[in-house]
Amino acid sequence: MLRFFTAGESHGPSLTAILDGLPRGVPVDRSAIDSDLRRRQGGYGRGGRQQIERDAVEITGGVRHGRTLGSPVALLVHNRDHANWADVMSPDPQPDEARERRRLRHPRPGHADLAGALKYETGDLRDVLERASARETAARVAAGAVARGLLRALGIEVRSHVVRIGAAAVPGPVGWEALASVEDSPVRCADATAAARMVAEIDAAKGAGDTVGGVFEVAARGVPPGLGSYAQWDLRLDGRLAQALMSIPAVKAVAIGDGDEAARPGSATHDPIVHTAGRGIHRTSNHAGGLEGGVTNGEELRLRAWIKPIPTLHTPLPSVDLATGEPRPASYERSDTCVVPAAGVVGEAMVCLTLADAVLRKFGGDSLDELLRNHEAAAGRARARMLAPGPGPRPANQE
Repeated sequence: MLRFFTAGESHGPSLTAILDGLPRGVPVDRSAIDSDLRRRQGGYGRGGRQQIERDAVEITGGVRHGRTLGSPVALLVHNRDHANWADVMSPDPQPDEARERRRLRHPRPGHADLAGALKYETGDLRDVLERASARETAARVAAGAVARGLLRALGIEVRSHVVRIGAAAVPGPVGWEALASVEDSPVRCADATAAARMVAEIDAAKGAGDTVGGVFEVAARGVPPGLGSYAQWDLRLDGRLAQALMSIPAVKAVAIGDGDEAARPGSATHDPIVHTAGRGIHRTSNHAGGLEGGVTNGEELRLRAWIKPIPTLHTPLPSVDLATGEPRPASYERSDTCVVPAAGVVGEAMVCLTLADAVLRKFGGDSLDELLRNHEAAAGRARARMLAPGPGPRPANQE
């Protein structure tokens, strides 16, 4: 089982990720991790924080000479902005006067501010927002990049792209090959015309002192059939992937395949099964998004996530003072206008981590070589079953 944990606050010294359960021998490319971290920082509509940070990973455990050791992998991403917040975020006791002067008391609608303050019984929203901040996702992206190395060894690739920002949307499905060019787009969109409209949506929101949300899609190719299980609710891979994406800050909905269109007739929703020479059993469409009954079916995985607009607004919404209950504008923290392009990169990381765990549960192995042997043996059996003709009718005397 692959587990990961993160620690650290938005303006603390650093973010940490611990990745436990990887077999020995998985390639770890520090430059590839840094590349994913840079992609997370990019995208049209990001705010001033991205001009300060220069995210790069420091590997502090579990890797030697570019390969995992089978022990926990420890990753560190420094916060350059911490230098400007050293007193505010100091772990040491501070004078009461200083603490009171810095106390945040006006919660932002749509943020974890008020819910967190009620949960942890704090009158200082800084105690909540520092960890609830999406800055934490930098640690997830670093961990996801390591998991991507495991998947790549098995021939599994994961990509993402932006489907919608505000009212601007890609007109139809986007094929796998088209996803290779999205990093050339300022909004990580495969359709240049739609991308221009998305940029205009972001500009309009920024000009109004507002923010704007949208939709991203994560696709995975080369995923073997049989990952996940329908035997127990918490082992269904569709549920685990949905939870992974829903855990990303600001994600409010997830769809698998054409799941957001499930109200249509079944004849237009399910994927016919055929057998053709050379390819064996396969589908003529992929409305299911590669998952049926909580189990992968060998088709491409397609998952979409809906991102709400960032709750920190240049023109703040009404709020209250937690200490007095009097009406006050919501607090303003430096923020982005749109994070949908960056959120897609975080979505890739969460899908990589979830698929890597599912692969290890299915095939096992304490070393990458053992995992690859188990995977290839299972793939050979699957190919034989998929390409073989049907068994035909059983003799009458057999049950």
